[in-house]
Amino acid sequence: MPLNSSTIIAQTTQWINSVVIGCNFCPFAARAMLRKSIRYVVLPEATMESALEAFAGELRHLDRMEEVETTLVIFPGHFADFEDYLDLVEMAEDLSAEQGYDGVYQVASFHPEYCFAGTKDDDPTNYTNRSPYPMLHLLREASITKVLEHYADPEGIPERNMAFAREKGLQHMQLLRAACLEISA
Repeated sequence: MPLNSSTIIAQTTQWINSVVIGCNFCPFAARAMLRKSIRYVVLPEATMESALEAFAGELRHLDRMEEVETTLVIFPGHFADFEDYLDLVEMAEDLSAEQGYDGVYQVASFHPEYCFAGTKDDDPTNYTNRSPYPMLHLLREASITKVLEHYADPEGIPERNMAFAREKGLQHMQLLRAACLEISA
């Protein structure tokens, strides 16, 4: 039975709180959560074309709505294949550039089967980007820059995240993410 949007958002919010913020993977996330400035867009039905149309719509939405810090476009029923999803990410980045958004918004990628180049599927580091559902994350570059000005060694964030995930281990990282899927709205 397909989940409703409220449950998908609740699970994603729990993932942000327990994994992204709880593991300190992103110095930007806690502020956005506290300010309630995250927009969640759930597309239960999506093709490549409709996903890119929704993505472009969210770029324009961010232009109009300064109080929205970041947007998560979530695809609960589509782009389950990681390679297909990477095609979507590439096309979204190209579309963003074509629309003149380089340096304005950044696209971050999260997927249930995320696998960094050069890692094995069971490497705990992949869980730094393994979300409950495939999603495109749009962030305001100016906000990221502002937060990172007050963050020691921002270039070292990926390495620290990987070290943390490896220290905690595969089972711990799997359990953290799996617990998010047990949430219902």
